[in-house]
Amino acid sequence: PYADPILPAILGTDLAGEIIKVGENVNNFIVGDKVYGLAGGVRGLQGTLAEYIAVDADLLAIKPKNLSMREAAALPLVFLTAWEGLVDRAQVKKGDSVLVQGGAGGVGHMVVQLAKAKGAEVYATGKAHNRKMIEDLGAIAIDYETQSIDDYVQKHTAGQGFDIIYDTVGGNTLANSLSAIKSYGHISSCYAFSEINLAPSSLRAATLSGVFVLLPLLTGQGRAHHGAILRQLTEYVESGKIRPIVDRHTFSLENALEAHDFLESGSASIKVVIDII
Repeated sequence: PYADPILPAILGTDLAGEIIKVGENVNNFIVGDKVYGLAGGVRGLQGTLAEYIAVDADLLAIKPKNLSMREAAALPLVFLTAWEGLVDRAQVKKGDSVLVQGGAGGVGHMVVQLAKAKGAEVYATGKAHNRKMIEDLGAIAIDYETQSIDDYVQKHTAGQGFDIIYDTVGGNTLANSLSAIKSYGHISSCYAFSEINLAPSSLRAATLSGVFVLLPLLTGQGRAHHGAILRQLTEYVESGKIRPIVDRHTFSLENALEAHDFLESGSASIKVVIDII
């Protein structure tokens, strides 16, 4: 409800495409550049499920050369969300112990890879069938269905708690994370939309940060920072440190509704992309 588009609306937040025209004051892109970005689909800002779209140049970056348009389109929202919580808020550094709640999800699989790229020791929760994916991304997998929080905090941190916890799930998972954080640690959450008791984290003098990646689209503030983050992402991808996981099913603009239904079914693998052209 915080960013619902005003109907009638064109949906879609992420894009990858080729520039066909630039504005008078745009100096960092030229016609023919292949770019990607988190560009619209909220409030009165029209979305990306279209053949053409006018975009604030501050929101864009040159896409990684080693990715297809399809792969690049899967990255902006989830990586920007990962970066804002892990780097901007928690200020992750080499050697930090980082727990990712929901490491096999869209944002989660980006947080895992970004934390690894920053030199952190990474742990990620998921179900048993997510174990291989999480380990392939470079994290130690924790099966939350068979291990209690007390068990894995004791096992992996000698009972001290994690330096950083990134919650991508919300609800009870966020509430439970408050007792898994280290003293003076940092919890970031992109799903902090429920009422929770902050006492467990307050007694550890821990910090809790909410991440709302759509804010620059809604307010106009911070858009250039999004472009800068995506330029950093391009470097990570081209150096092999970050890769998107895209579902093998293909959808076109004509059957975009089927793509939404498929995503909501829970059967998709991480990211679903709609091919426009």
